[in-house]
Amino acid sequence: MRVLLLKDVYKLGRAGDVKRVADGYGRNYLIPQRMATLATPGALKQADRIRSAAEVQRAQLNQEMTSVFTLLDGLQINFPVKAGETGRLYGSVTHQMLTEAVLQRNGITVERSQILGEPIRSLGVHKVKVRLTVDLIPELAVVVHREELPPESAFELAEPEPEQAEAVGSFSDLQADLEAQEAEASRKNAERTRESSRGARPEPQAQRSEGQAGQEEEEEEGTGAG
Repeated sequence: MRVLLLKDVYKLGRAGDVKRVADGYGRNYLIPQRMATLATPGALKQADRIRSAAEVQRAQLNQEMTSVFTLLDGLQINFPVKAGETGRLYGSVTHQMLTEAVLQRNGITVERSQILGEPIRSLGVHKVKVRLTVDLIPELAVVVHREELPPESAFELAEPEPEQAEAVGSFSDLQADLEAQEAEASRKNAERTRESSRGARPEPQAQRSEGQAGQEEEEEEGTGAG
């Protein structure tokens, strides 16, 4: 179905845009939430007015939220947790936990629906986006570390393991060695081919020499008999 957006919809479009969406998404979510309406000829006549009004409202909202964006973008939040040997959490860091942490750190209220992505279920440093407006999307640095270790331990998980770096170097060295071995084998095969060609030429001459020697012996015997 085709709908006319009445509000900015993240990853779909801005107010005044006409979009084709799944029937269920349009009828069960966009239209009931008054985020869109059916793109009828009458509604389309209002598209320019909706777009102009939305641009004014969006600019004002962006200006109001700029200070919040500055406070949240790059903000580091630490979560000491329990995790298994593989780094898998016994549970997860949920959107609710993130909103509570932001409120505690900076006194900023963020709705769970504004947190993008899935709950965090592993150790490490995770980049989590917060949708303030369609234009302003700060990124949090969520540090999930073992409760018995300092937060810095989570940053080490993001670095390449020494074994991995060594494996890459070993593979490159192995590839170079194989290429060198192939080149050496090709060179030796070429030498053997040339030697074989040289050795094959005098062999018929040797056979002829033996035949000639036998013939000469027969002639000598005949001469002696005479």
